[in-house]
Amino acid sequence: MCHYKSYSYLFVFFLIINLVPRTTIPAEISSPLKPDTAYTAKKSEPVTHEVEFSIIVTPPYHCKLLKVWVPVPQSDTAQKIEDSLFSTFPKNVEPQISSEPIYGNRFACFEFHEPHGAQIITHRFQAKVWNLNWQLEPETVTTVSNWPDQFAPYLTPQSIEDQQQFQQVLKQIGNASEKKSSGLTQAMNWIDQNLTYDHINASLQADANHALSKRRGHCSDYHGLCATMGRAMGYPTRVTYGLALYPQNSPSHCKMEAFLPPYGWVSYDISETQKLVKSIQSSSDLTPQQKQNFITAARQRLRSGFRENSWLLLTKGTDYELAPPAAKPVRIVRTAYVEADGVALPEPDPANINQREFSWMTSHRYTADRPFKKPFKDLSTLNRD
Repeated sequence: MCHYKSYSYLFVFFLIINLVPRTTIPAEISSPLKPDTAYTAKKSEPVTHEVEFSIIVTPPYHCKLLKVWVPVPQSDTAQKIEDSLFSTFPKNVEPQISSEPIYGNRFACFEFHEPHGAQIITHRFQAKVWNLNWQLEPETVTTVSNWPDQFAPYLTPQSIEDQQQFQQVLKQIGNASEKKSSGLTQAMNWIDQNLTYDHINASLQADANHALSKRRGHCSDYHGLCATMGRAMGYPTRVTYGLALYPQNSPSHCKMEAFLPPYGWVSYDISETQKLVKSIQSSSDLTPQQKQNFITAARQRLRSGFRENSWLLLTKGTDYELAPPAAKPVRIVRTAYVEADGVALPEPDPANINQREFSWMTSHRYTADRPFKKPFKDLSTLNRD
């Protein structure tokens, strides 16, 4: 009888642990608390891109020293870089290649002494890039009360000029998150509802102050403000800049990443999702129900974490010293950073229809080994009717 009771208890215990619904976390996405942790997203649909990327710089008259820092893309679990080769014209200059110590960004620095006329720097390389799907489930994200010291650069918010307004927004986000979802999700919702994408009125510097005061900007303003909100709520975040690997006026595009245990770094694209949703809403080819289905799928993909196989990571983080050092630290680097005799040349914005003068500009050509879909334009990538 004693043995019968023991087996009965074991049987009940077996039923409890196997039949009660519970959320499980696959072992492969478990991530240690280290900022250099590899991406844990599910990889799919690799595309190999042959990249030719040129930067054409026109130095001021009688410039003594023109210096150009070019981000060097690095291989990781999401992209594989091969056959990297730099060349210059008309001067033949060999770059100094160094890594900055905070985020590990790598740069090729070119020094043109007494340049006459425009100088062209061309980087040719091959990039194999995957789609990344984190399939994040908010209820499985764990809270960290004490982050390791290595996360300090990702937890310090940008200094906000209008603290009263910023705190009011954080309070709104906090009240919403108590009932619905995580604070970071609500921050992304607030950005989507309150910011307007603007090709002209933008900071180009992932400036949270610009986004908060103007309620407008480029992708970097969207993600710079959301990253600062996330840090204020205790989420390590970083702005990531890279190249859209298909023809368009402005080759650079940024995203935001947040470190969310056990998933590690998760990528989000708020601005492109917002633009996709607006294009769905304005479509005359979709029924109201189809529109709702696609919008729901687009927003779910944003919340779940996604990065496409036509975007190449160049730099991570904000506010750091270049390597080798420039005259002053940079906020971010999009495609290049340029100094003439120690003075930074203005950042061009090729997406600004009103801008007619450039001190430097980029030209680019990408050749893919197979056709690929653009997930923020092609509705078939959302897998909804």
